[in-house]
Amino acid sequence: MQRRHVLVAGSAALLAAPAFVRAQALEKPKVTIAVGGKNLLYYLPLTIAEQRGYFKAEGLDATIVDFAGGARALQAVVGGSADVVSGAFEHTVNMQFKGQAMRAFALQGLAPQIVLGVNPKTMPNYKTVADLRGKKIGVTAPGSSTNVMVNFILAKAGLKPSDVSIIGVGASQGAVAAMRAGQIDAISNLDPVVTLLQRSGDLKIVSDTRIVAEAEKVFGGPMPAGCFYCPQAFIDKNPHTVQALANALVRANKWIQSAGPGDIINNVPESYLLGDRAIYIDAFLAAKGALSPDGLFPAKGADTAFRALASIDAEIAKAKLDLTAVYTNDFAKKANAKYPKA
Repeated sequence: MQRRHVLVAGSAALLAAPAFVRAQALEKPKVTIAVGGKNLLYYLPLTIAEQRGYFKAEGLDATIVDFAGGARALQAVVGGSADVVSGAFEHTVNMQFKGQAMRAFALQGLAPQIVLGVNPKTMPNYKTVADLRGKKIGVTAPGSSTNVMVNFILAKAGLKPSDVSIIGVGASQGAVAAMRAGQIDAISNLDPVVTLLQRSGDLKIVSDTRIVAEAEKVFGGPMPAGCFYCPQAFIDKNPHTVQALANALVRANKWIQSAGPGDIINNVPESYLLGDRAIYIDAFLAAKGALSPDGLFPAKGADTAFRALASIDAEIAKAKLDLTAVYTNDFAKKANAKYPKA
């Protein structure tokens, strides 16, 4: 009986210092996460994990560095100034093709949530994608997932990337201003930018992958979107740290699924709202169905991403890649076991 009391007391002592115990187990408690367009609904799980203290709860001191687009966030990790990317899944496939092993370990988006739309002012007579030939198309940043989607949709219409002019406009007020000023004829962007432009009559939607069913129709299968990914070497060296990151993100995913618009508004920085709370709420409701409920990657997701990239790059199409190496569900499964509910 006495021994049982000792065990209970020991357990209580362990629970009393969870942060210390977890920090001891982490190989790299201080991590830097690179993201391209942190204010986007695409990355809402990242923001929620930060704002609600989920990283700290896992013993992590996470610094989030924001860039103009996902391609630049990836460059930060490749260059060594960041550890992990919060970015588009297809970059892991592209990087393997380039000979650099990157692996995704926790999903934020079930679908890309990217919307391609035309400018009613400069293209009032738009009818088909073929009408975009010779036009200026704004993307968050050249090479980012917004650019990939443009290329993919152009390819399906028989156009090449060189048939249009791609212009980086960011993912915030700059993108809105470029569209309204007629500096671009079309835009590939995300919420809340899309909803803001749509509500003011400055955007006519061509393709909307905020709707999971439409995204699967566009890409021919499940197309994983925002996720945490990093070099395979980082995972090998820091498995406990990667698990802590996955735990925080999955916990945020689950909280979002049970949250109402008011909860979201109260948990994101004021600057994300682009000056209009109602617009942000509309944007959240439009994007919520495309956010991952559990951080797990769909089984056929890597195949879909490969096909999308192959359709716009003949060299990738010829490549023999190991698509099982670009993602893992191991960390997300453990995170779900730790946080079965929101």
